Amino acid sequence: MSSKYVHGTGRRKTSVARVRLYPGEGAIVVNEKPIEQYFSREADVSTVLAPLRATSTQNLYHVSVKVSGGGVAGQAGAVSHGIARALQSANPELRPALRQGGFLTRDPRAKERKKPGLKRARKAPQYTKR
Repeated sequence: MSSKYVHGTGRRKTSVARVRLYPGEGAIVVNEKPIEQYFSREADVSTVLAPLRATSTQNLYHVSVKVSGGGVAGQAGAVSHGIARALQSANPELRPALRQGGFLTRDPRAKERKKPGLKRARKAPQYTKR
C-alpha cells in the first residue's frame, strides 16, 4: 500500500470510524478484516458501500477503516459517513452526488438520557389514584 491517502472521520450514535482511501482496486478492509467478514449482515455491507455506489467509485479506491464504539448498525453508519467524507476530500466534484444521497450529513439521533423521577428517558412510574 502506498503512503498517499485521503482520510475521513465518520460518526453515528457512539461509533467512530477513521477511514483511509488509497488508490487501488476496490478492496475494503474494516479493523483488518474483509468487509464481508466484519459485517455479517447484508444490510450493513450495503450501508457501507452506498456512498461508493452513488458516486460510481467502487473500483477506484482501496478502503481501510478503523472503527470502534457502539453496535454493528451504528458502526456501519459511521463507516459510510467516513467514506463519504473521504470521497469528498479526494474529489470535490463528488460533493453534489454525496449530498443528494444524504451521506455527508451526520445522523444526530442518539440514545436519550434517563431523567430523574422517571424509569427511562420518558417512561413515568404508573399513576395510582389510591
